[in-house]
Amino acid sequence: MLAVYTGADLAELGGLPCRAQLRDRHGAPCFIPHRPVLPTDCVRFVGQAVAAVIAESKNQAEDAAELIELEVDELPVSVDLVASALPEAPVIHPERGHNTSILWENGDVDAVDAAIAEAAHVTRLTVINNRVAPGPLEPRTSVASYADGCFTLYNPSQGAVAQRGAVAHVLKVDASRVRVISGDTGGGFGVRGELHPETALCLFASRDLGRPVKWTGTRAEMFLADAHGRDNVTTGTLALAADGRICALKIETHANLGAYCSAVGPFVPTMGGGRVCGTVYRSPHTYHAVKCVFTNTMPVSAYRGAGRPEAAYITERLFEAAARQTGIDSRTLRRRNFIRPADLPYVNHMGVPITSGAFERTMDMALEKADWDGFVRRRATSQAAGKLRGIGFGCYVESSGGGPQEEARVVVDDEGGVDLIVGTYSHGQGHETAYAQIASDTLGLDVERMRLLQGDTEFVQFGGGTGGSRSSQMGGVALLRAAKSVVEKGAAIAAEALQVERQRIYFKAGVYRVADGEAQLTLLEAARLAPTMTGGALAETLRYDRGGGYTFPNGCHVAEVEIDRDTGVVEVAKYTAVDDCGRVINPLLAAGQVHGGVAQGLGQALHEAVCYDATGQLLTGSYLDYGIPRASHVPAVDVSFHEVPEPTNDLGVKGIGEGGACGAPPAIVHAVLDALRPFGVEAIDMPLTPEKIWKLLMR
Repeated sequence: MLAVYTGADLAELGGLPCRAQLRDRHGAPCFIPHRPVLPTDCVRFVGQAVAAVIAESKNQAEDAAELIELEVDELPVSVDLVASALPEAPVIHPERGHNTSILWENGDVDAVDAAIAEAAHVTRLTVINNRVAPGPLEPRTSVASYADGCFTLYNPSQGAVAQRGAVAHVLKVDASRVRVISGDTGGGFGVRGELHPETALCLFASRDLGRPVKWTGTRAEMFLADAHGRDNVTTGTLALAADGRICALKIETHANLGAYCSAVGPFVPTMGGGRVCGTVYRSPHTYHAVKCVFTNTMPVSAYRGAGRPEAAYITERLFEAAARQTGIDSRTLRRRNFIRPADLPYVNHMGVPITSGAFERTMDMALEKADWDGFVRRRATSQAAGKLRGIGFGCYVESSGGGPQEEARVVVDDEGGVDLIVGTYSHGQGHETAYAQIASDTLGLDVERMRLLQGDTEFVQFGGGTGGSRSSQMGGVALLRAAKSVVEKGAAIAAEALQVERQRIYFKAGVYRVADGEAQLTLLEAARLAPTMTGGALAETLRYDRGGGYTFPNGCHVAEVEIDRDTGVVEVAKYTAVDDCGRVINPLLAAGQVHGGVAQGLGQALHEAVCYDATGQLLTGSYLDYGIPRASHVPAVDVSFHEVPEPTNDLGVKGIGEGGACGAPPAIVHAVLDALRPFGVEAIDMPLTPEKIWKLLMR
């Protein structure tokens, strides 16, 4: 054994950072408690590391950890989300005095309440967005070293630059003294955007001991210590006029932060979901309030969609319930309330303009692809086999883009290779292919020449990483513009080499040609001349700033389910997705993103739920207890795209990574409710487990 550290040994370190700096309606900031790498006075959730053992081997470290004795005085526990917000709940952070970090509000509540009071139809519904565990294929791991006053960290992430900033904050050093290298990463889903205590401990220990330190988590540790996702309780009120048009929408949410604020914890349910509250529908009056609450549970962070799936879910559930309540067909009700092409740009209640989309047409395409009108025949076939069958759909819009700046560098070397250095980070999205396509089309060179360099702060000095479906619209646009600048620089070299005026040079398919002449020079030849003629490589670095706007990917997903009457098992028999992500750069990559999002949305709808008991003990600490979907649970997804170009960026792209997680939960829940309609079931909360369904069938 080399060392044992407790919180007292790490007093010099800063706390794990939270980037969500929000203010309430009165201008007061949200309360963000200090989150130490290791606690010194109070352990606030099961899974919070209390000591670190450094040894020559894993077995030695585990044996030494078994010898640690922890003496604790039990304190009152507060686990239930809604109960924790009550004045009488045990206070988790005494310096705060209560468990609310912030009550975030947007909209005129008085105007909304007045419109509700006068409406012909009012639908109210409370839904649960169940807590989920991220479960990436690869557990978290970190390798740290320290030499000559500088740190080197190998750490899977969703962006090395952001990791470097967080590490520098905790270590209280300048970011220039930290190098972060992210290699192949087995899944992100939001959790890879966090800096967890174990990574900071590796860095501290490497400096303290003067040797590299490695940590790899077990799957059991990941259930305990990876930031969780979702965990909201939301009450929505939808007020309609007699003809079914929206009069007002009121959304009130309790959002679980866990015991501390993660890097983006308070941001996700407030600003993250708030930008799309009301989704694809026109509401003259909208009020959105979120009470962010501390509980004695693992902190909650971003999880695929980060607030937008939750917003889509409550909105679609309200519309489906209102359709049943009013007797208006659910498709007709949506048609009457969609944002229309003539409304664009539509400035929503957050003051954010939605600039493109054809939402009604997207829904029609999905219903047609799903053969909605032929469902009656399929239901009859299922009934003949003794099974229940239901159909449902869900529409969504989500805001994508993330941080408003991104950087790309394009270097054409004298041997014909092209380096693409981008501040985003691919952890399964296929940037190597999509970015190569963009550069190839612009430079007129084969994609085989392209080399994507990413995930190392030695050469990626700026970048917002990958999250919020931002890569194509940020990294892609930055890369496109950088490549165009390279072409322009090459044109100046070609003009000088060919002894003609610059304005006579034009570029096509990788070759500079002289107008009205036969002389020509290839881009690769210009690259070989560049060091001599310009003193440097044929290269360009470009930082793209899109401004404050976002893009709004959207879609409509249709699910068909079969339910076994005897067991309550739900099978998704048919699934259709039509998504508008603007221009599709690579259909296979885009379809893969839809598949992944649908799988995670299906998992939340049918299988997944992180559960704690009343004492704060985690009950779902392994895949024996936590129902992650298997391949057999995920149907063949019929993926189509409705390409409505985005006018605010050069590529006309939006985003695609979050859509499946937005569309699947409401579509599947609505299909199950449709199947259970003969049994008088009007509401049900995720996950729709066989036990839950069976009890409804047996009551």
